Amino acid sequence: MTTDTKNGDGRIDGRRIGLAAVRGLALALVGLPGAVLCLCLSLLSIGLIPIGVGIVTTPYVLTGVRAFTNWRRLLAAEWGGVRIPPAYRPLPKDANPWARTFGMLRDPATWRDLAWLPVDMTAGFVTALLPAVLLLYPLEGFALAIGLWRVFPDGYWYGFVPVTGQASAFGAAALGLVLLFFAHFFTPRLLDVHFRLTRAVLGGNQEELAERVRVLTETRRDAVDASAAELRRIERDLHDGAQARLVAVGMDLGTIEALLDKDPARARVLIAQARASSVEALAELRELVRGIHPPVLAERGLGDAVRALALRLPVATEVTVDLPGRAEAPVESAAYFAVSEVLANAVKHSGADRIWVDLHRADGMLRATVTDNGRGGAVVGAGSGLAGVERRLGTFDGVLAVSSPAGGPTMVTMEIPCA
Repeated sequence: MTTDTKNGDGRIDGRRIGLAAVRGLALALVGLPGAVLCLCLSLLSIGLIPIGVGIVTTPYVLTGVRAFTNWRRLLAAEWGGVRIPPAYRPLPKDANPWARTFGMLRDPATWRDLAWLPVDMTAGFVTALLPAVLLLYPLEGFALAIGLWRVFPDGYWYGFVPVTGQASAFGAAALGLVLLFFAHFFTPRLLDVHFRLTRAVLGGNQEELAERVRVLTETRRDAVDASAAELRRIERDLHDGAQARLVAVGMDLGTIEALLDKDPARARVLIAQARASSVEALAELRELVRGIHPPVLAERGLGDAVRALALRLPVATEVTVDLPGRAEAPVESAAYFAVSEVLANAVKHSGADRIWVDLHRADGMLRATVTDNGRGGAVVGAGSGLAGVERRLGTFDGVLAVSSPAGGPTMVTMEIPCA
């Protein structure tokens, strides 16, 4: 955020410039001794930890440092519009001095505070003081021009102008006028640089954290949407399939009960029909369960589950597995259904007559690669089955990469972090 030094009609806002100079001067005069005091006390207290004294004093000193840095965060937000959210780890209320000391020292935000103190004492002090210097130093040049040069000894310098008489005093005033001209443009901006410098050190990786929060929010929303869609699918399959067949079985049993004495032959036909309907309902329930979490995946792991999936495909599929041990159940499930969706897309759209699947683990990542010799042209986009795969993987911080030039082959690589 850059401070606006102009008002609505384009004229330079002198009040804003003066306010920036006053605020910068206050920051320089108060911030420098505060930063020096906090840094000295922190180094002394941490240095006394080996003899036990620092165990008691360090929590209080670091609490003071946090109060000082939080005050500067507040000023950065109120005076410069630069927000620096604190990111301290919480400490148990009933923690003893030992736990509080090392809990605070293990917090990366504590070390950012300590690293910021020498920066604030040097570059921070200069960027805070310069706005006041640019605005106030020209006043001395004007004072020299109206006769103040007479009370100064010979050889007095104003900037790079040696003041030896009235003519050179007018030169000092001209230099002051130039400095005042630059002050109109740079005074608020220098204060903005001071606050940005503070954010650069105290803020840590706030931009990365903000991006991470955004990604997590999107993946959580996708996971919720996917779960809701899956529940609707299960409800629809139960209603249209197994539930309808079980209702029919119940009706048949009622008719059979009425026909047992009157028409035993007809009753036997209905019994056979009810038995067939119950078998079909059981098969549909098993298929539904397999779609939620295949038993072979739970019992024998991802490799065998993908092999079993490949056996049911109408296209010749070769599966290579190199997975030492098993990943967590949610990761295996996500990988299985992602591979299943990619294989379904390949069978349905690629026109391939051969598919290769490779599963292996490397560098803490579960990697699945599906390659086909089809026509190519697969893309990740709205309405594409691969977009759903990407959302499924995103829930686990996984990634999807597609290489599918026109004419093929198509290679889809999926990676999911796993322990």
